[in-house]
Amino acid sequence: MKTNSKTELGLGLAALGRPEYINIRTNKSIDKSEEAFKQNTFSVLDEAYKLGIRYFDTAPSYGKGEAFLEEWNRKHKHLNVVLGTKWGYTYVANWELGFEGKHEVKEHSLKKLNEQWDVSKAMLPSLKYYQVHSATFESGILENIDVLNQLHKIKKETGVQIGITTSGPNQSNVINFASNIIIENKCLFDTFQVTYNVFEQSAYPVLKELLKDGKKVIVKEALANGRVFQNKNFQHYNRAYLVLNQLAEKYKVGVDAIALRFVIDGLQPNYVLSGASDSIQLKENFKALNFKLTEEELNVLKSINVASTTYWDERSDLPWD
Repeated sequence: MKTNSKTELGLGLAALGRPEYINIRTNKSIDKSEEAFKQNTFSVLDEAYKLGIRYFDTAPSYGKGEAFLEEWNRKHKHLNVVLGTKWGYTYVANWELGFEGKHEVKEHSLKKLNEQWDVSKAMLPSLKYYQVHSATFESGILENIDVLNQLHKIKKETGVQIGITTSGPNQSNVINFASNIIIENKCLFDTFQVTYNVFEQSAYPVLKELLKDGKKVIVKEALANGRVFQNKNFQHYNRAYLVLNQLAEKYKVGVDAIALRFVIDGLQPNYVLSGASDSIQLKENFKALNFKLTEEELNVLKSINVASTTYWDERSDLPWD
């Protein structure tokens, strides 16, 4: 029996559409050919839909993730799915294993917006959320009038909700700025996809305000790129691992389900994304909907957070594998 919750589980395709990603629990023995990844992605998408998941989140920089999702959706013609994608990053690793350098290149220009929108709009009418990928002050996106006006035009012409995704220690500042951008007397941004988990909790106050104001909040990286799982390389999390493992044993689920449930019960966003790379992981993640944490347990989990700068410095050192 599922617990009553305002939060739905969604599926993010970051680890499904490309052969290498930032995740310290990657299975290195899998077939990393494009065809194998496509078959696996379709299998995971089918399983997700069977489980009741209806929100699917992707991006052009997720390798073939956007193309896989669009093809899967076109094949099945589900009328009740909600798709979200992003613009602003380009995948440049070209499926080269062990690619040296950045796998994705960021560009928040009007040219890039138009280029990627021309492809992404093929997912209409199932496409409901169109998001700026990793909005930052440094990229200039939040003050680029031409880009903001074009996003507003897309919103008016198609009805899609326009959003941003954020990363880094100043997520809250970016969100506050973006939520106050007004065009034609209306807020431009409707959705906010943010990193929030047991270790990185700094955005909590601003996220609760967004939810109070009726904005949609989508939580990504709820498993901290795999850092919630006990790992000898992260011994400074030993107390956190003890807490997570004790709760996992109590509720007869994996640590992943505890981490996801922390987000569901503690924040109550609209969506929390599973980043599962196969159907087994997805079904384990889905167990997060089968129980509810107590207030005391939530408070203990809130106490294992770390400084935001520490979290992001650590994340930046994680390898692509």
